Amino acid sequence: MTISVMDSASGMRRVLAASPDQRADLVREMWTPMAGMYHFVPGGLDLAEVHRQNFGFDWNGPTGQLQEGLDALVAADAWTRLTKALDAGAAALWSADPDLEIPDLTVLLVLGDPTNGHFLDEAQGLSGFGGISGYIAITVWPTPRVLDRLEAIAVHELHHNVRYSPGGVDWDPGTVTVGEQVISEGLADVFAAELYGDAGYTHFVSEQTRTDDEVLAKVVTGLGVTGMQNFAAWVHGDATARLFGGEPVGLPTGAGYAAGARIVQAYLDVTGTTATQAVRTPTADILRIALPRLGRSADAGH
Repeated sequence: MTISVMDSASGMRRVLAASPDQRADLVREMWTPMAGMYHFVPGGLDLAEVHRQNFGFDWNGPTGQLQEGLDALVAADAWTRLTKALDAGAAALWSADPDLEIPDLTVLLVLGDPTNGHFLDEAQGLSGFGGISGYIAITVWPTPRVLDRLEAIAVHELHHNVRYSPGGVDWDPGTVTVGEQVISEGLADVFAAELYGDAGYTHFVSEQTRTDDEVLAKVVTGLGVTGMQNFAAWVHGDATARLFGGEPVGLPTGAGYAAGARIVQAYLDVTGTTATQAVRTPTADILRIALPRLGRSADAGH
């Protein structure tokens, strides 16, 4: 297995130094190694639009703030830290399951858009995508909290990537449920916490949301929902659902992450296993064992 964390610092410097008419093409060039992430899209996608959809920085905007953000990532040694964290995460997964297939990984770290209110306030400077085998895209604004969590952010996405790689769990867009994503987020957060302590838990989820039994019960009512257009509300919360034109269901930001971590932890407590070991465990098995353990906390929704 080879982990390739791209030198996007150089790519972003080129974008910021270029004349405005050249910047979009330089953004596409920076994203080109990630094109295989969209192999299933006939004709591919405009990688500049992919950058935008991932909350990537606005290449048409003023460069001063973006240059400061890039300097902060460089000063934090972000690219080296991501590489070391992914190496450590892969080693932990292999140690727990020597038969595991961990794909070669291409990893892109880019600055997010500090003028996007949803990205900065609701998502608190983080957007990660690791659900397609072989590719991880991480978009951040380098707040102190984000910089503190870089390693945890990376291994969270690694857990997703391995879960949905050959030999793992099949993600069928036609039949996949909210429950699968909720459990996947819970497993990834608990895995990151196994490696990095409390920093492993996704930081845009409030402590109140993490421990709220009503949030848990509400999410449990949606575990069987299918149709990926419905997932944002149940997993990320109402604010994200509204942003993407979905129907709110009455949940705070990160509700699915919070519920997923509680359900996963209940499963691990019963079975005496770890999220590292459970990377390929089917969601149905986790729910069957965990929900009775949670008892009244989940009763209102089960």
